[in-house]
Amino acid sequence: MQDAAPTRLRPLADTSTSAVVAGFIAMLTGYTSSLVLMFQAGQAAGLTAGQISSWIWALSIGMALCCIVLSLRYRAPVMIAWSTPGAALLITSLPQVSYGEAIGAYILASGLIVLIGLTGTFDRLMRRMPSSIAAALLAGVLFKIGLEICVAAEQQPFLVIAMLLAYLLGKRLWPRYSVLSALIVGSVLAAVFGLLDFSDFQLQLATPEWTTPSFSLAAAISIGIPLFIVAMASQNLPGMAVLRANGYDVPASPLLTSTGLVSILMAPFGSHGIHMAAISAAICAGPEAHEDPRKRYTAAVWCGVFYAIAGIFGATLASLFEALPAALILSIAALALFASIIGGLTQAMSEPNEREAALITFLVTASGMTLAGVGSAFWGIVAGLLTLAVLNWGKR
Repeated sequence: MQDAAPTRLRPLADTSTSAVVAGFIAMLTGYTSSLVLMFQAGQAAGLTAGQISSWIWALSIGMALCCIVLSLRYRAPVMIAWSTPGAALLITSLPQVSYGEAIGAYILASGLIVLIGLTGTFDRLMRRMPSSIAAALLAGVLFKIGLEICVAAEQQPFLVIAMLLAYLLGKRLWPRYSVLSALIVGSVLAAVFGLLDFSDFQLQLATPEWTTPSFSLAAAISIGIPLFIVAMASQNLPGMAVLRANGYDVPASPLLTSTGLVSILMAPFGSHGIHMAAISAAICAGPEAHEDPRKRYTAAVWCGVFYAIAGIFGATLASLFEALPAALILSIAALALFASIIGGLTQAMSEPNEREAALITFLVTASGMTLAGVGSAFWGIVAGLLTLAVLNWGKR
């Protein structure tokens, strides 16, 4: 995707309406998918409203910084997100230790990721992965999100069908703005039918709160090591696969090192870790974001801008998203990923000798299974590589 002699960086000139929309949808998808998990974990651990608000602020500012700087540096849609599996893990583990010890465990997990980045181990692993397996992983990760439009249709059939028709007409008449068309139609209809509820919305700035880290073996075992494992297996691995599947040969080591260092800096304010994103990355790396692959980095930059805005107003972020109907959010996320799912499936099946392995990778990843506390993205890759090994054993 990179030119041999890169032209001068011009993010404003390179941007487009579709890139801005893709960045906004990526931000919206990231927050609505798992923001509630952090509120659950914080409340279970007895954190104050200020500490939870600081947690959201720290994650948002860290993600904004990494998205903007790394995307501009590599001219690729480098998308960063917080650890959703990690947030789910904290619901049960966070109440078992003091908050200071939890912060220490966050730093440990991020330190291990920095170590992996500095050694280059992850880069070597990614470069040896067959492109068909990476593409099948991408399709599998996104498939479940695409199916959510069917669930949304059960809740609000008229709204979802209208958004789908707007998307299809947009693809026919103005392809670059098909997702924007669906978003506009969905928002207007939600307002007309009284599905928007801003009664509990109040504008309030987030205030960072420092928590001095402390370290304990119990927190390292129950939080630090599990956070490291789920981040690498469930986010960094599929996140890099999404970039590679879309043709962006970005080195993994500096990305891991950067996100790990920023995670360490933001940990005392509550951040449990930021990592490579897969689902939101597919939104910004796909053709819906920009017709020119060399300019899709602007979608990730815009997502970073929206991350920063959301972080500044983190104290009221939950109430804002609660005002939007779930069917609208699920539908727009699914529609934004259609092109990426198509591209992933097409590339996964392009190599005849690797189709079985790609299919198994896709099925295991799309299943959403969890084994030994590790999500389906990791096991999809394992299953696909094992299939390749068995089928190619003894061949030269």
